[in-house]
Amino acid sequence: MREWAHQLLATAGIEVGGTHPWDIQVHEPAFYDRVLAGRNLALGESYMEGWWDCPRLDEFFARLLRSGVEGRLRLTPGLAFRALGARIFNFQTRARSREVIDRHYDLGNDLFQAMLDPGLNYSCGYWKGARNLEEAQAQKLDLVCQKLMLKPGMRLLDIGCGWGALAKHAAQHYGAKVLGITLSQPQKSFAEESCRGLPVSFQVQDYRELPDQSFDRVVSIGMFEHVGHKNARTFLDIVRRRLAEEGIFLLHTIGGNSSRSGVDPWIAKYIFPNGELPSQARISGAMEGRFVMEDWHGFGSDYDRTLMAWHGNFTANWPRLQARFDPRFFRMWTYYLLSCAGAFRARNIQLWQIVMSKRGLAGGYPVRELRMVAPSLNTASTDAVAESRELVGLGQ
Repeated sequence: MREWAHQLLATAGIEVGGTHPWDIQVHEPAFYDRVLAGRNLALGESYMEGWWDCPRLDEFFARLLRSGVEGRLRLTPGLAFRALGARIFNFQTRARSREVIDRHYDLGNDLFQAMLDPGLNYSCGYWKGARNLEEAQAQKLDLVCQKLMLKPGMRLLDIGCGWGALAKHAAQHYGAKVLGITLSQPQKSFAEESCRGLPVSFQVQDYRELPDQSFDRVVSIGMFEHVGHKNARTFLDIVRRRLAEEGIFLLHTIGGNSSRSGVDPWIAKYIFPNGELPSQARISGAMEGRFVMEDWHGFGSDYDRTLMAWHGNFTANWPRLQARFDPRFFRMWTYYLLSCAGAFRARNIQLWQIVMSKRGLAGGYPVRELRMVAPSLNTASTDAVAESRELVGLGQ
């Protein structure tokens, strides 16, 4: 079994005990049987337990996934049952929706402040021309506002608003009136303090409990991964009912290349309980009869850079986090950030921004090639934003 595993890894250019930074060092002989039986769940768990190490986990996973090695491993009955269960059962019910909040997003604002940019954007940045993480995230916020064609006084609903960065940007620089919803009380408290004095409000609320009111624009960034294919049509039905007739909806989501592989067992167990990556087919299937697709923009390679920046911040700030988190958490979080970076680098998973309207925008959707001005989250000027909007053909 050991020799066969070595040969399999060699097809990905990975050597056990090698000297390249993407080579792995195995410390426990039982590693091979365990991983071949449990695949990616066992691979992650054995790393957390210190059974193996790799200086560059991100590149290890990029090479592994590009090689297609995983497709040559047998699927055990236990893993097959787990995958079947994700297809059959609704793991994203209202009762289950709080689990990912309790086990992930409410780990503590201090953790996310140590890892993210100052605005606490926990989603992919837009790196075109950006010099650092803060600029990439500022560009992402402005990219979203431009695509929504926001104008002063418009009512914007932000579903899954996180720590309020988009709400703040839309209100400060575009004059929008924003309602943000989240399931996390710590997120809501941080967002309210950050947006003090702006026409912004936040509620702790499930998207299925939204009040019956109309919005000119609706946005959801990095939340659809928690909706699940069983609820995708319900989610879009709710958005459609809340969106004004001439309104625009922007969906920002990670996506998978196949409808059969939306659930990663290690990620689902340790990082995002009940998470599921939608595929293109499932998104478009849920959109059918509900929305017209105006624009579909993929920039998954930018998530590689974003995750690497988060990992750099996390490791640099680990000394002040280790009073609350143990070494096993450090290995788990490192594995999470770097394995995901490798998956985006290999184009195994994607990042999409999809713009939708109810009936199709009269005259078509005007966005051309975007030329961003990288405004700071705190200091972007109205003139700079106006200039940026003119450049992309959105006008005033």
